[in-house]
Amino acid sequence: MCGLTGFLAACPMRHDVILSNITNMANAIVHRGPDDAGYWVDTSAGLGLAHRRLAILDLSAAGHQPMRCPLDRYVLVFNGEIYNHLELRAELERLGWAPRWRGHSDTETLLAGFSAWGISETIVRCTGMFALAVWDRELRQLTLARDRLGEKPLYYGWQGRGQQACMLFGSELKALRAHPKFERQINRGALALLMRHNYVPTPYSIYQGIYKLPPGCLLTVSLHEPQSHPVAYWSLADTAATGQKNPFSGTVDEAVDALEHLLRDAIGQQMLADVPLGAFLSGGIDSSTVVALMQAQSAQPIKTFTIGFSEIDYNEAEHASAVAKYLGTDHTTLYVSPKQAMDVIPRLPSLYCEPFSDSSQIPTFLVSQLARQHVTVSLSGDGGDELFGGYNRYVFTDRLWRNLSRFPRSLRRVLADGIRSVSPRAWNNFAGLFLSALPGKWQLTNLGEKLHKGAGVLAAENVDDLYRGLVSHWNPSSVMPEGRELPNFFWNAPKLADLKPVSRMMALDALSYLPDDILTKVDRAAMGVSLETRVPMLDHRIVEFAWRLPLDYKIRDGHGKWLLRQVLYRHVPTELIDRPKMGFAVPIDAWLRGPLRDWAEALMDPRRLRSEGYFDAAIIESRWREHLSGRRNWQYHLWDILMFQAWLEQHAQ
Repeated sequence: MCGLTGFLAACPMRHDVILSNITNMANAIVHRGPDDAGYWVDTSAGLGLAHRRLAILDLSAAGHQPMRCPLDRYVLVFNGEIYNHLELRAELERLGWAPRWRGHSDTETLLAGFSAWGISETIVRCTGMFALAVWDRELRQLTLARDRLGEKPLYYGWQGRGQQACMLFGSELKALRAHPKFERQINRGALALLMRHNYVPTPYSIYQGIYKLPPGCLLTVSLHEPQSHPVAYWSLADTAATGQKNPFSGTVDEAVDALEHLLRDAIGQQMLADVPLGAFLSGGIDSSTVVALMQAQSAQPIKTFTIGFSEIDYNEAEHASAVAKYLGTDHTTLYVSPKQAMDVIPRLPSLYCEPFSDSSQIPTFLVSQLARQHVTVSLSGDGGDELFGGYNRYVFTDRLWRNLSRFPRSLRRVLADGIRSVSPRAWNNFAGLFLSALPGKWQLTNLGEKLHKGAGVLAAENVDDLYRGLVSHWNPSSVMPEGRELPNFFWNAPKLADLKPVSRMMALDALSYLPDDILTKVDRAAMGVSLETRVPMLDHRIVEFAWRLPLDYKIRDGHGKWLLRQVLYRHVPTELIDRPKMGFAVPIDAWLRGPLRDWAEALMDPRRLRSEGYFDAAIIESRWREHLSGRRNWQYHLWDILMFQAWLEQHAQ
């Protein structure tokens, strides 16, 4: 895993000017690649390419980038891994199209593929995670590409006007900001989306005129066609729709066998590295499955990593240790104090190059930091929830709508008012008194907050409206004077219209929440400590298989990930796995009332908010007072504001 950046100017430029600019851009992302740096300049095109290398495969100079193909047509900068590159090499050799290999890097394999098959056809043949930029010296075209699910980031956009314009691109916004033509105009429509989602969804970024390349897309630009648009070579929405129309027709046992075979193959490919490798282990279904199948293919104990907290509601370390002991991994646990966790907060605006407010960013950074002390590559279990129905909201939303839709909206509004009349704390006390005797898998954590969140969507018009309400934070128009959201498929996804409601929710999460929240969180946290992360469940062959499965292979008897559990139960006893889903969280609510209070009040000072002009200071002050009093827990809403304010303080100038 590495970092790439560069620019294409609207006119020729001097070599020293291009080199100075791309050097500054690359230095801004040195954390993504501390092992090596490389630059390539084409003065006649006004083009500069830069690369920061974290050496994973072929640690020699033969893996240095930017890399040129033997025929000198293509020049490539590449971030990621092509897991099937050895198979691609073998195919090129059989066809007689292989060059004389200089090393064994996947970058060299890509270039050979471009020469043999062309850029787009080679990308389609790849299994992997990647973001890349390739300059075609013959056609004078720059092509950007991103992997199918969006594991690796890639930003781009034109800045400047006329002959002074430049098309900037890079792995992180901080690389683009280092270019002198970069404009720092905040996109208020993107900020509105941040308030709703806690992230800025693709294709937007927080800056006007700068975009994220969507997953599964190519973008080809030249000075003759500067305003081209992304073109999909693979589509999650199409995969979901096609899979549901052509369902898996085998038996349950055949489905379990097929899934285990795909997982074993993907995990085996992703264990290939020339540096130490391990895995994150929470003790949940997804990470336990990945670790179990890693250990099954390794003669040595796999290195696994977990962080724990003294607060029992946030601690999964004991569960992870039990799974690790059963599987025989070389397990490391770090118990983190509240101070250690809070010490991460000042680093967040720098780690996340645009405002990002999923508070699990804190433990994700800490476990990445722990792993990096022992390994350079770590596998994770991300993606299982979106593919196999793991989020509680899938079952809850569908079931809730079937019940709610029997009653008129006016009656539902009265019920909502009744729920809100009892504080979340009182609902939690009720749950502790009357539900504690139930089996563990039926117990609910934070019942009060969930009921209050549910009350906010009781007047929904349909199941999609209900789902959108449950996954939203702020209604942007309530907190922003200019809170107009930019259009996105959260509101309009015609390709998903024929899916059943639960399947549609899963597809929407895979299209946005997965790449723009989960994968962004992991990439920035891990890259902040120069750790490569790999996500085997997002191998596109597994994704395509998952979308062919009947829904009851995913959600059965009110519980998600049914088929994935069957694979895991072949390797780990059920009693080590079956428990309520906890998530990866920290007690932000209590910290805001205690040690973080002064920091939060400075960032949300009403005079400051009014001066900056982004938010309605009165509504924020009202929710802050409610939170401090304990009447409500507004931690997620307040964290959205605080993460933007902290980012703005660091990046406004």
